[in-house]
Amino acid sequence: MRLNEHPILNFQKRRGKKIKIYFEGQPLDAYEGETIAMALHAAGIRVLSYSGEKHRPRGLFCAIGKCSSCLVKVNGIPNVRSCITLVEDGMRIERQQGKEEIPKTVKPPQWKDAIKVEGDVVIIGGGPAGLMAAINAAKAGAKVVLIDENPMLGGQLVKQTHKFFGKREQFAGVRGVKIAEILIEQAEKNENIELYTETSAIGIFQENDRKLVVAIRKNKELVEFWGKAIVVATGAMEKMIPFENNDFPGIYGAGAIQTLMNTYGVKPADRVLIVGAGNVGLILAYQLLQAGVEVKAIIEAMPKVGGYFVHAAKVRRLGIPILTRHTILRAEGKEKVERAIVAQLDENWKPIPGTEKVFDVDVIALAVGLRPSIELLHQAGCQIAYIRELSGHVVRRDARMETTIKGIFVAGDAAGIEEATTAMLEGKIAGISAALYSGKSDISWLKEIEKAQKELTEFRSGPFGKHVLEGIKKVMVGEINE
Repeated sequence: MRLNEHPILNFQKRRGKKIKIYFEGQPLDAYEGETIAMALHAAGIRVLSYSGEKHRPRGLFCAIGKCSSCLVKVNGIPNVRSCITLVEDGMRIERQQGKEEIPKTVKPPQWKDAIKVEGDVVIIGGGPAGLMAAINAAKAGAKVVLIDENPMLGGQLVKQTHKFFGKREQFAGVRGVKIAEILIEQAEKNENIELYTETSAIGIFQENDRKLVVAIRKNKELVEFWGKAIVVATGAMEKMIPFENNDFPGIYGAGAIQTLMNTYGVKPADRVLIVGAGNVGLILAYQLLQAGVEVKAIIEAMPKVGGYFVHAAKVRRLGIPILTRHTILRAEGKEKVERAIVAQLDENWKPIPGTEKVFDVDVIALAVGLRPSIELLHQAGCQIAYIRELSGHVVRRDARMETTIKGIFVAGDAAGIEEATTAMLEGKIAGISAALYSGKSDISWLKEIEKAQKELTEFRSGPFGKHVLEGIKKVMVGEINE
């Protein structure tokens, strides 16, 4: 079901030309500019594939191309990530049955002559951190190339309808979707920035004093991006928690639900249970109400709500119960979610027999945290450490966001899970630092780095930033506890 009315967003203007695609031989309506997964979901299709050994159903989970839950066959070719592959008129889509081979009649892509793109700074990731890095590196005098594997830029910003906190300089009072529009427009208008979407980076390499990012564009073209410095702003991916049938279609990461309803205007469900009462879970609750979805409850394993009081108060005013000290036991249904069974936890985090509650829902939203996407940084040889306060394995780096490999910088959730505001400030620092490293900027830009560093410290000064500061102390080069 597609959303035609929304209190904040106008999907009629966003949708492209109506086209026809075919799923299992049946014709379906789709719109240019949307992904396969979004079009199928709008048609009520949840099961996208079946696992190889157990033949269990699989469906959408992350919606940003970072897991394998949504793989389908497209025009006979298997292993296509439906969440980031755009629909095309006449496209033929089939459910994938386990591991399938590429048909012998399909001619493989020709990789011999890679396209070469030159720049001073190559940025991987077009979310808030990557865009800010690009804009500021270009302002500082560098020629910038920015790549992102998704069809559109903006990252998590394009799905945030709430207004941001902070200072006016940090877009306080502006909705995330509007911030995305502002940053994308600045990047597109800057002659020193070259943008590549639908482009997946697959490796970082060094050759003399230059760095190489190897990428695949639109699953067809091999591209070499050359630069003197690299900023990795690859964001994060959803965490999973263990419970029975947690692989069912209809169990989504919170970001996937926001992508469905806030980016593509597809109603994600009729009834939802949210697991996790941090800021993401709380914000997701009233975004679901904006899309006309009933939120049955929010459950939280901790004894108290983890998000901001203002968000929790808004959720409670809207009549959504928040059940602390509760966990999900299992999902039930035939090939997709139809019910969720939850129970209360005792002081030892064990479910209390007899406290089970049944919620009739068609989606279970997991808002249980994110983990940094550091795969490329790890492959490049950057030093890695597990920092609990930053939500997982992160790279060691200095105050200018430079990793242990000279000329490779990191910013945003890839450096540790925080908020979009801190991602943008880190992006600014990393972008200017990369421009300085490339030799295209002068030392006067150090003042802008110092200004952004000060703003970061101020933003993290609240109670929610204390644990982050502890994590940053551990991850800084020369200050980590081995």
